[in-house]
Amino acid sequence: MTKTPDKNIAAIDIGTNSFHLVIAEIDSKNRFKILTKSKEVVRLGNSSNDMKYITEDSVRRGVEVLKRFKLICESYNAEIIAVATSATREALNQEEFKSKVLSETGIEINIVSGYEEARLIYLGILQSLEIFHRKILMIDIGGGSTEFLVGHSGEVKYANSIKIGAVRLTKKFSLDKKIDKDDLKDSKIFTRNVLNQVVRSLENEDYDMIVGSSGTIMSIGNIIKADSDNENDAEVNLNGFVIKKKSLLSTVEKVYSAESYSERSKIKGMDPKRVDIITAGCVIIEQIFSELKIEKLTVSSYALREGIIMNYIQQRRNAADFGNVKNVRYNSILHLCELTNFDRKHSFKVMDNAVLIFDALALLFKLDERDKEYLEAACLMHDIGYHISPASHHKHSYYLIRNAELMGFNDKEIEIIANTARYHRKSFPKLKHEAYAKLDPESQDKVKKLSGILRIADALDRSHKSVIENFDSLLENKTLNVNIRSVNSDPSLELWGAEQRKGLFEESFGLKVRFNTLYQNN
Repeated sequence: MTKTPDKNIAAIDIGTNSFHLVIAEIDSKNRFKILTKSKEVVRLGNSSNDMKYITEDSVRRGVEVLKRFKLICESYNAEIIAVATSATREALNQEEFKSKVLSETGIEINIVSGYEEARLIYLGILQSLEIFHRKILMIDIGGGSTEFLVGHSGEVKYANSIKIGAVRLTKKFSLDKKIDKDDLKDSKIFTRNVLNQVVRSLENEDYDMIVGSSGTIMSIGNIIKADSDNENDAEVNLNGFVIKKKSLLSTVEKVYSAESYSERSKIKGMDPKRVDIITAGCVIIEQIFSELKIEKLTVSSYALREGIIMNYIQQRRNAADFGNVKNVRYNSILHLCELTNFDRKHSFKVMDNAVLIFDALALLFKLDERDKEYLEAACLMHDIGYHISPASHHKHSYYLIRNAELMGFNDKEIEIIANTARYHRKSFPKLKHEAYAKLDPESQDKVKKLSGILRIADALDRSHKSVIENFDSLLENKTLNVNIRSVNSDPSLELWGAEQRKGLFEESFGLKVRFNTLYQNN
């Protein structure tokens, strides 16, 4: 057997405070080895308006860093996966930022939801600590948000992302220079208030270990370790280091007592690039320990970027042997469908119909497995809008898909799936439709083609009774022949519906569609 060549993957974490790059080699057995890392402080969320706008200076800094990252990636011949979190997903000008990055670096930014961010971080920490079979509470304090997740054996039991982070809190309460005692007090009250929803959700959760990751927790762990070991090394390995409540509270008070920037910078173990946001970070972790009654927390040196790599391995390399981790994308879709009381039999029948059509077209039109997955997802969810109202249910389906926290998908993928489901009936995609118009041209074309397939697949089960039992699709001379081979009753309603609904398909693919009845009449 020929050995599958190793492949290099670059994971870029576009965070609120820092940009991180990790390049890993993935071998033929779907294992990865870190080749190099890089980190630069960008302060993308440095605006004063609660991170609703990425400033021109922040965009410029971000683009310059990504240019340098791109050169590193090219030197390793690495495929790039760039994921953006809080600052970008909240910014009103996120599209301008993404477009600027793409035009100047060639890097496409994928925005993920807070829930998806938490799941990716969980995937990352599973690679750094022996915790797969333990039920853990994961805490990740970032620049703009803090993620919480309860996981066991690779499955997510609970996930939440709250809009509080070291940069955001610093800006809100001016905690970067000389610390005002009233501001510090108000920041603690504010943090407890934001944490309340998480505290209530976790009241009945039992977990036997707490794991923390990312900048704030690593920085505070480094101060604690430097103090106890008489070291002052910002690059010390903290993976597996345990932060105990007593040590944490002592360190937090040390930071609070150092009222000025200059005093804080002299604290042993302090990361010089985090001096201005460490006070806010201390407020957040102190309140988390207090509100959740935490006695100790284990540090993971792996986080989002390593999770991006593991996610790539699971989804792109079809790996199935990662401790029996289930297909989170499929499970997330099915969960939403079940919450909205979908017609299971019809939805799966439409999906089967759509796949038969898709497979006949894939090679000629260069449709890949990811496109098939988008189509399958849209098929399963195309009618969930009925949960809101039968009237305009296609629009309601779009809304539900777009606003659900579908795990395993980034923002762009969710938008493609939601638009595909939205156009399973009524109007064709039009640029006057806001959601469709904001997609890039390639994604717009994808939506037109996939929704064209979905419209026919749905029509072929118009009665929701699986009348057409079996058909095949054959592409011949610019015509897609849909050959219906067996039925369980009169299919005239389905055939009529399919004729009415084939227009978008024909327009999108430049093909004619012919429905041929090859079955024997009873």
